[in-house]
Amino acid sequence: MPKLELHLHLEGAAPPAFIRGLAQEKKIDISGIFDEAGNYRYKDFWDFLKVYEAATSVLTSPSDYARLTRAVLEESAASGVIYSECFLSPDFCGGRDLGAWREYLHAIREAADQAERQDGIILRGIITCIRHFGPEKARETAVCAAETAGDWIVGFGIAGDEKAGKPRDFLWSFDCAREAGLRLTAHAGEWGGPDSVRDALNDLRVERIGHGVRAIEDLVLVDELAERGTVLEVCPGSNIALGIYPTWRAHPIGQLYDRGVKVTVSTDDPPFFHTTMTREYDRLADAFDWDAGVFETLSRTALDAAFCDSKTKTTIAKKLEAAHA
Repeated sequence: MPKLELHLHLEGAAPPAFIRGLAQEKKIDISGIFDEAGNYRYKDFWDFLKVYEAATSVLTSPSDYARLTRAVLEESAASGVIYSECFLSPDFCGGRDLGAWREYLHAIREAADQAERQDGIILRGIITCIRHFGPEKARETAVCAAETAGDWIVGFGIAGDEKAGKPRDFLWSFDCAREAGLRLTAHAGEWGGPDSVRDALNDLRVERIGHGVRAIEDLVLVDELAERGTVLEVCPGSNIALGIYPTWRAHPIGQLYDRGVKVTVSTDDPPFFHTTMTREYDRLADAFDWDAGVFETLSRTALDAAFCDSKTKTTIAKKLEAAHA
């Protein structure tokens, strides 16, 4: 079944073997972030952020990011993903220097174009500021986003520690991105409760919410999301791996879907959470008895919510129609 993924962190999707190999090439010792089986090792969400940044520290050049992009898209295509939007951070790509960011972006785009030719997967970028890096650095990131907005960089968002500051602290950055024509999303309702979702909607005026699942704790908010047509980029395997919910059956995506909220499915940082898009679909089918019709609805929702242009959407729609004919 062809799949669309709207919530994928490029560095977070790096296969552990890829990062280990790159570290060995550069003689950088980051062995402490891996367990005995060679997987990423972390204790909780905040430790996960540290491990994520340690893994990212070996990615130091545009060519590294080109190799990373190919490795990630190869994994995604193997799970049937035909369209992906990934989060990119100039913080990690040239330290928010615009000239350096352009070089990194060029390398990533070249690798993405190669993957599209070879594997048929289409990639677009959403630039994210890192919440726990603070509002001032977010402004620099927003400028990088505004200066490279176009047919490939299609969105702007915010990721990182939801407990660091408030959404309104980043209002300037989101206004800057909006004025540049970028579409907006924000991580909320993962570690923050329902109020974090409300704040992202009201203060930043985003059209999509990354995660957003803790909205289920406030059914008035759930109904509001349904009425507004706000799309949630839900990552069930991530939420379960990090301990937000104990099991797949306990995950609220089923309730949200049943109450009319527009939900999509993504992997977030797949190797960290031992998941793939295929596994997400399989586990959701098992947990909620979802059939092919439900997953087709999810794909249509993702296509409608995608930040890419109409020409790209037409290409994706034809692939979906051919698969579901």
